[in-house]
Amino acid sequence: MITSKDVLRIVNKERISFIKFWFVDILGQLKSFTISPRELPNALDEGMGFDGSSIEGFARIFESDLIAKPNPETFCILPWRPQEEKVARMFCDILNPDGTPYVGDTRYILKKNIEEAKKLGLSFKVGPELEYFYFKSDKSPEIIDEGGYFDYVPLDEAQDLRRDTVLLLEKMGIKVEYSHHEVAPSQHEIDLRYSEALAMADNVMTYKVVVKQVAYSKGIYATFMPKPLFGENGSGMHVHQSLFKGNRNAFFDIKDKYHLSSLAKHYIAGILKHVPEICSITNQWVNSYKRLVPGYEAPVYISWARRNRSALVRVPMYKPGKEEATRIELRFPDPACNPYLAFSVMLAAGLEGVRKKYPLSAPIEKDIFHMTDDERKSEGINSLPGSLIEAIKLASGSELLKKAMGSHIFEKFLENKKIEWDMYRTRITGYEIEKYLPIL
Repeated sequence: MITSKDVLRIVNKERISFIKFWFVDILGQLKSFTISPRELPNALDEGMGFDGSSIEGFARIFESDLIAKPNPETFCILPWRPQEEKVARMFCDILNPDGTPYVGDTRYILKKNIEEAKKLGLSFKVGPELEYFYFKSDKSPEIIDEGGYFDYVPLDEAQDLRRDTVLLLEKMGIKVEYSHHEVAPSQHEIDLRYSEALAMADNVMTYKVVVKQVAYSKGIYATFMPKPLFGENGSGMHVHQSLFKGNRNAFFDIKDKYHLSSLAKHYIAGILKHVPEICSITNQWVNSYKRLVPGYEAPVYISWARRNRSALVRVPMYKPGKEEATRIELRFPDPACNPYLAFSVMLAAGLEGVRKKYPLSAPIEKDIFHMTDDERKSEGINSLPGSLIEAIKLASGSELLKKAMGSHIFEKFLENKKIEWDMYRTRITGYEIEKYLPIL
């Protein structure tokens, strides 16, 4: 537990030249400004003021003064910066001028949802698997390797990129479980060790920065765009999660045939019931829905299973009957979401099922991708929204979302997404020019 005094001591001892203050806008885009060590004591005590009207989803012009208050526990030296002029960073909480939490701060929103779990005596832990692509530049999706799932290619340039990324993450105290090549060419994955949800959301933001920074240093571009390549798998962010009571896994029941407690079953049922509403948050871009189509391993059918990877929610069976390994895996989110909001709405949906004791349907262990429409209908299997606008419409009437996100972020987020959809639907694509111009 690092305190403000610890931060000041480390900055002086390590001769740190600059301290970056990090926070995100409502879309999950990282924002940053830099201060000198001279300003740090006052910043730790009172925070630093900034113009919130220039940040997406933050304040209106006539209420724009906001405070970025650094969290000492998130202090970390950035290992890729020059060591003769060291740079550190801290994540910030965004406050109103009177010191109260700002309702447009998505980090604060996650804290609030974690508090809702605490009221039930529960803590929330997550372990995301973020996939991404390496390309030769940000101008076009030109791949740098032809590898496939778990492929080992000795001369694979991406292997060194992954290695350097893992080493930097570990230096920053972010524990990595493993890394590997994914299914699509030039697609990769580095998995972070399971941890408490707020710390993990901070780690996800740091992970994205480090992946991109390492790639940039080698003249490569890394992207978390959900579906950059036509005809290939898109990038997902499978989120393993569970609830704990103290040190005990509240999802585990040795006597149940699935080794799932009644709480876990209600939680899964809450996710399945509310997933159409929360999809605009976990899959927030127009491009997200190019990934969520049958045939490319991305789950689109609302169901749960154990071994079946075509299901939306899976209960992994790597270590059946082991309490510490009991968890659920949400397979629909993608890595381009705002992790603070995504973790918030997942938790809110699951807790709604716990509070209201939603019944859980039987698992679907068949390959849902190859079922007919009639077979899916007979099993009661519905689908995720097929586009961003469908997801927006479902979200717009959701009381669960409004409560989980707060009315400010709820309204600002959906307003932004409607603008994005309008910009997309009025744009003429290369497909239309190629398909229609020669014949119409």
